[in-house]
Amino acid sequence: MITSNDFRPGVTIEIDGQVWQVVEFQHVKPGKGAAFVRAKIKNLETGAVIERTWNAGEKVQDGRVDRRQMQYLYENDGMYCFMDNETYEQIELNKDNLGNAVNFLKEDMTVTVMQFKGKVIGIDLPAAVELKVVETDPGVRGDTATGGSKPAKLETGYVVKVPLFINEGEVLQIDTRTGDYIGRA
Repeated sequence: MITSNDFRPGVTIEIDGQVWQVVEFQHVKPGKGAAFVRAKIKNLETGAVIERTWNAGEKVQDGRVDRRQMQYLYENDGMYCFMDNETYEQIELNKDNLGNAVNFLKEDMTVTVMQFKGKVIGIDLPAAVELKVVETDPGVRGDTATGGSKPAKLETGYVVKVPLFINEGEVLQIDTRTGDYIGRA
């Protein structure tokens, strides 16, 4: 058990048998009345985000999430195979388990697989990944000053907006949280 005073971004709690992660929190001490904690929490199984309040110091069930380092091996018929780096045990996850992360998975990439009560609830990717551009319109000399953008298809099939000077074959850094172009690798 933890108290609402222990809330920090990333802390996991259990509510009604489901695991939730604190996204934001605010400790509020009104001029009149008791202090309380307002938190925005995300359901790690469904992705739903809600806002909820607790009295300051109220006990909450700790959500124990097992995090294991695994290596992404390959994709076969919509199933994505991962191998545990310590035990070499392999598991297969479908697109529903991975969500938006499938856009950034490269073979041999190390990710953190999260499990709650033995069930996989998702994966954590590195903050940024390096992906190669496989298809985009050719860059034109002088386009760097215009500040425009164009779509570029990456090796995973994901399409991202990039500056006009980016060409096919270049390796780019992509933010996995927002899906945006960061820069050249």
